[in-house]
Amino acid sequence: MRGRWRTVLTATAILPLFLGVHGAGAQPAPGTKSATPAAKVGDEVITLEEVEQAVRPQLANIEEQRYALLDGELERLIGNRLLTQEAKKRAMPLDQLLKTEVYAKAPEVTDAEVSSFITGNRARLPQGDAAEVKLKVWDYLRSQKVNEWRQAYIQSLRVQGKVTVYLEAPAAARVAVSASTGFARGAKEAPVTIVEFSDFQCPFCKNATATVKQVVERYQGKVKWVFRDFPIPNLHPLAPKAHEAARCAAEQGKFWEYHDLLFEKSPRQAPDELKQYAKDLKLDSATFAQCLDSGKQEAAVNRDVQDGARLGVTGTPTFFINGRQLVGAQPLTAFQKIIDGELARKPGP
Repeated sequence: MRGRWRTVLTATAILPLFLGVHGAGAQPAPGTKSATPAAKVGDEVITLEEVEQAVRPQLANIEEQRYALLDGELERLIGNRLLTQEAKKRAMPLDQLLKTEVYAKAPEVTDAEVSSFITGNRARLPQGDAAEVKLKVWDYLRSQKVNEWRQAYIQSLRVQGKVTVYLEAPAAARVAVSASTGFARGAKEAPVTIVEFSDFQCPFCKNATATVKQVVERYQGKVKWVFRDFPIPNLHPLAPKAHEAARCAAEQGKFWEYHDLLFEKSPRQAPDELKQYAKDLKLDSATFAQCLDSGKQEAAVNRDVQDGARLGVTGTPTFFINGRQLVGAQPLTAFQKIIDGELARKPGP
C-alpha cells in the first residue's frame, strides 16, 4: 500500500498541489538583432528578427527550461558525488552513510503534522480507511523530511568541500518588465526587483505570498517586490472584483494591508465581503463602496492582465526577478538562487 501511495504522491503529482501554478507559464526572450532573411514574399523580405520578435517569450521559455533541466541534473550529480566521496573518506558503504547522517537524524513526523496535512488537503487525498490514510500521509511527510535533511547534509558537505560550478544561466532569457507600474514593497532603489503577476483567489499565490515576504525580509534593502494584477476569471470568477477592491483600498493608502487581508480570507471575496474587509481596515466605507461599485478600477486591472499576457504570463503566480521568470509557488531556495545570482552579477556596460 505504501508503494501505491508513493506512486500517487510522486513529484509530478505533488507539484500542482504545492508548487502549483494556475495555467502555464511562458518566458522572456533570447536572440540578438539580425537581418538574416527567414523568407521572401515577392520582393518583401521577412527577417529572422521579425520572427523571433513574435515568439520571443516562447523562445526564452525554452531556453530557461533547458537551463533548469541542466541545472537540476547538475545539482543531483554534485550531490551524489559529494556523498560518494564522503562515504569513501569515512570508509563506509554509501547506504550506511545515508542511514547514519540522513535517516537517523531527519526529524520525526508528529501526529499534529499528520492531522494538519489531512485537514488542509482532505479533498485531494484518496478515500479509504482513516488509519490507512494517516499512514499514507505519515509516509509522504516522512519522505519529505528525509529529502530535506539529505539536501541539508549535502549542502554541509558542499561548504566543506571544493565545488566549482561553471554552468551559467542564459543571459538572453530575460525580459524587460516595467517596475514603475504596480504596487511596490521594499527598498525603492533595490538592485533586485521581483515583479509578481498574481490572482487573489489563487491558492498557490497565497502560498507564494508568504515566501516572497520572507525574501523581502531576508534581503532587506536589496529586493523590491512589485505586485501586478492577473486575475483568471474562468478559474476564479470573484478574482477580478477583488483586484479592483485592492486598487480602491490603494486610493486610501492601504493597498498592502488590503492585499494581505484578501489572501488571508481567500477565497471569500464576494462583493459584500470585500466591503467588509475595507471596514475592518478602517477605510472610508462610502468612498470604498462607490469606487468598487462604479467599476472605475476595472480598466487598470485589465491593463495589467494585458501586460502580463504580452510578457508571456499564462498562469499564476508568475514572477520576473530582474526580468528572469519564475513560475509557481516555488520554495524560498528557488528565489534565493536567482537573487544571489543577480546580486553577484557585474553591471553591464
